[in-house]
Amino acid sequence: MQPALVAKYGEARLPRYTSYPTAPRFSTAVSAGTYGDWLAAIAPEQKASLYLHIPFCRSMCWYCGCHTTITQRDQPILDYYLDMLREEVRLVSAKTRAPISIDHVHFGGGTPTVMQPAEFRALVALLRERFEFASTTEIAVEIDPRTLEPEMATALGEAGVRRASLGVQSFDPVVQKAINRIQSEKQTMEAVSRLRQSGVGSINFDLIYGLPHQTVESCIATAEAAIRMGPERFAVFGYAHIPSFKKHQKLIDEHALAGAEGRVAQAEAIAATLVAAGYRRIGLDHFALPDDGLAVAQARGQLHRNFQGYTTDACETLIGFGASAIGRMKDGYVQNEVPPGLYAQRIASRRLATVKGYRMTPEDRLRASIIERLMCDFGVDVPALASAHGFDPEMLLRGNARLAMLESDGILDIADGVIRLREGGRFLIRAAAAAFDAYIEQSGRTHSKAA
Repeated sequence: MQPALVAKYGEARLPRYTSYPTAPRFSTAVSAGTYGDWLAAIAPEQKASLYLHIPFCRSMCWYCGCHTTITQRDQPILDYYLDMLREEVRLVSAKTRAPISIDHVHFGGGTPTVMQPAEFRALVALLRERFEFASTTEIAVEIDPRTLEPEMATALGEAGVRRASLGVQSFDPVVQKAINRIQSEKQTMEAVSRLRQSGVGSINFDLIYGLPHQTVESCIATAEAAIRMGPERFAVFGYAHIPSFKKHQKLIDEHALAGAEGRVAQAEAIAATLVAAGYRRIGLDHFALPDDGLAVAQARGQLHRNFQGYTTDACETLIGFGASAIGRMKDGYVQNEVPPGLYAQRIASRRLATVKGYRMTPEDRLRASIIERLMCDFGVDVPALASAHGFDPEMLLRGNARLAMLESDGILDIADGVIRLREGGRFLIRAAAAAFDAYIEQSGRTHSKAA
C-alpha cells in the first residue's frame, strides 16, 4: 500500500463494524421492557445464538479493551456473579414463548475459564435445560493459556465445547513485559495439548500487531511459533490505543507504538507468514485452514460478522448474558448494565439487566447489510441489496464524498453500483464501510485507528 494512502486513511478512528449501527448509537430509548417484548416475539422455530460474558481475569493486560475485573479470589465476587448469571438465564428464557433452538454458544470475557470446572459444567447444563441444543450446536470459549488447568480442560470437553480461542498476542519477551502479559510458548503448547486431549477439535489463536516495541521481525517470529502449534484459525487484530476510554492503557509507552505505516507492515508480515503456511485470508483479520468452516463459508459467500468477529453464525438473534453483554434481535440491539455490581443488582431484583439499546430502521438494515458484505467479501452489489430492501441505490451512491474519495485514490473500483476493493487496499476496508455509515461523524473519537 502506498505510504501516502496509509498516512491519509490509517490515522482515522473508525469502527470495527462488528455491528451496525455501532454501540455509541445505543440509548436508553430501548429499555428492559423493550427487550422483554422482543424476546416474547421470537418465533418458536427461529434459531438463535447465545453469548455469555464472564468479566473477570487473574491479571490485567495493559492492552486490553474488554470490560473486565481483576480477581485473585473466587469468593465472594465471582461466585455471586455466576449466581446472577444463572438467574438471568432463567429470567430471559422465561420471557420466550417456547424453548429456542440454539446454533452457537460463545463464552467470552474476561477469562471464562476462571470458573471452577463444576461451575462451568453446571452453567452449560442450565443452558441445555432452558434452550434446545442439537448435536450440531457449537460451543466455543475464550481461554487464557496461562491459567488453564487440566481439570478445566477436561470439563470443557465434557460440557461439549468444540472450539476454543486462545490469547497469544506476542511471544516476544520485550513486548510481553511492555503489555504486562508474560506467556511462554511452552505454556501455550501445553494448553493446546490439554484441549486436544479433551476433545476440543478447533483451536483459534489471537495475535495482535501494533503493540509497544513490536517489530516486523518479532511479528513473523511469533506467527511462526504459533503455526508450529497447529491451530485451525487465527484472528490478527490491531492494537487499539484509546487510553481515554481504558485508563490502564496509560501504562503503555506511546512512544514505543508504531505509526500507521509500521502497523500495516506488521500486519502484512503476519498475513504473509500465515498464508505461506497454508492458511487462507478470511475478511480483514482472520485466517483459517482450507477445510475450516470459516474458509468454506467465505468460499460460498456465506461469511458473517458479529461481536465475536468473523463467523459462520447466520442467526438473526443473539441473546447476550452477563454484565455489558450485547444482544441482537430482529428489531435491534440491547445491552446490559456494564458494571458487574449494577448488573447483579438488577438481576437480584428479578429485572432484566438491559439498560440501553437501539431500534433499527429499514434504512439501518440496508446499510448494515452493505457494510457486512464489504467487511466479509471486500465488495458489494449496492443496487441489488438496495432493491431487496426497497430503496433506491442512488440514495447511497450519489453525493457520497467518502466513497468518491476512495475511488479517486485507487482504493476501490465502482462499476454500475458494484463496489470492489482493490487488493492493495484491504487494510482500509473499514474506511470503505464508513462510507455507508450514516452516523460516522458523531462517534469517531471512540474508535480505533483504521490501520
